[in-house]
Amino acid sequence: MGEIWYGGTIYTMRREGETIEAVFVQDGMIVDMGTKEELYDRHTIEQEHDLKGSVMLPGLTDSHMHLVGHGERLLRLDLSSCRSYEEMLSLIRERAAVTPEGEWIIGEGWNENAFSDRKDVHKKELDDVSSVHPILLKRMCRHVMLVNSYVLENAGIYEEIQDPKGGKIGRDADELLNGLLYERAQELLDDIIPQQTEEYLQKALEIAVEDCWKNGLVGCHTEDLNYYGGFARAYQAFEKGLQNRRFKAHLLVHHEVIDELAHYEDKRYIEFGAMKIFADGSLGGRTALLSQPYADMPSTHGVAVFERDELARLVEKARSMDLTIAIHTIGDLSFEYVVDAIEQHPPKEGQRDRIIHCQVLRKDLIDRAKHLSVVLDIQPAFITSDFPSVIEKLGKGRLRYAYAWKTLLDEGFVCAGGSDAPIEAISPFLGIYGSVARRSFFDGACYLPEEKLTMFEAISLFTSGSASAIYKENSRGIIASGYEADFTIIDRDLFTIQPEGIIYTEVIMTVVDGEIVYKK
Repeated sequence: MGEIWYGGTIYTMRREGETIEAVFVQDGMIVDMGTKEELYDRHTIEQEHDLKGSVMLPGLTDSHMHLVGHGERLLRLDLSSCRSYEEMLSLIRERAAVTPEGEWIIGEGWNENAFSDRKDVHKKELDDVSSVHPILLKRMCRHVMLVNSYVLENAGIYEEIQDPKGGKIGRDADELLNGLLYERAQELLDDIIPQQTEEYLQKALEIAVEDCWKNGLVGCHTEDLNYYGGFARAYQAFEKGLQNRRFKAHLLVHHEVIDELAHYEDKRYIEFGAMKIFADGSLGGRTALLSQPYADMPSTHGVAVFERDELARLVEKARSMDLTIAIHTIGDLSFEYVVDAIEQHPPKEGQRDRIIHCQVLRKDLIDRAKHLSVVLDIQPAFITSDFPSVIEKLGKGRLRYAYAWKTLLDEGFVCAGGSDAPIEAISPFLGIYGSVARRSFFDGACYLPEEKLTMFEAISLFTSGSASAIYKENSRGIIASGYEADFTIIDRDLFTIQPEGIIYTEVIMTVVDGEIVYKK
């Protein structure tokens, strides 16, 4: 007894252009494929699902995001749509007017590159908004935050303070504190930021999962366990927040809490993955570690969260625990540190490491990395939001191997696709659009068109690519017999429409293990 899905265009994603007429599902698994008549002849059909002309894909999976953080963005003051500094300040004024004195005002997602009036931000404008509220605004990359004087004073951050290791405290042209905290300097606030309640974390996860379903995601790879009060507390929120929710959450484990992993084991819909390490920061915050100075700020190369030897020791620790690594690296010098570390301490036979972002590379690094056992975890939506400002930071001379997704695929790398939500919008169709169109939402221009992916390559990032990143390529990521019955059903055929139509894709249904978890 099982169910049959038919009546639309079903792309298997096993090979380009392959479609089938119908799929037979039993006990959450794809059992058989063929025509509707063939499946009725071979099986007892308990229920029919008529796609009514819609398009079925293998279930889309986000290979890199922060699930709790995405829920927080939905719960908090969202600044991501602000197109001017004044617009952002206006939203904060409105929130301050209804917030009791002393309570925190926390905003998410500001991006100075989107501001039409000015690019520099400063705590003095936040001080003008309120001197009786602690105000904390996280930049879209989350590698930089802007706070007011209330926060700096309560955290004990004064003019004489030195930059902490792996971080930077922002200063203006007069060498006075400007309220910006970069990378690990944000940890100076750990003792004063109020800890979220368990109910808050659970709510954040619940609404995050529901939003993922709405956007066609059947699962994600996420990194949350070093925050929100520690491993145990964050994991408990996952247990409760995902309870009775079919959503495949693959949890990376931050190196600072990796020792706690021994006390936990995989459960249905919650599984553990690699040791997560941050090697550098972001291009937007000029903290990505570059081999040459930033073109628009020659005084800095970025921030090394760990020096070369320190990073190698962390990788060595992962190997001692029989673990792979998932390393955040954006700048080319940071990528060099990562390649050095993996070459010194390679994974054991059959294991694959994950290198996340890989935005600025060099030919010599690509040649070295393709001999490693790695999956490259890329975020193609960054094309839509990072350009043209990234050219100001890198200069045109370093663009050849920047955001070079086609080059990486052609060089034989397995690539997975993620959003990095809440840094970018959660929709996988934004990432697919960025892959095939490579157009910026700021000026509409197409950047490095030679790096465009085909539609098959773009969708594969979020299907077979994401599955390969976690050794699930033989059970997830394509529609085939013996694979899990995860489907994303949409209103248009991405293979036949113009790229501009991709971002308007609507999800009709999301199916996890044969069960409809979202229906429009």
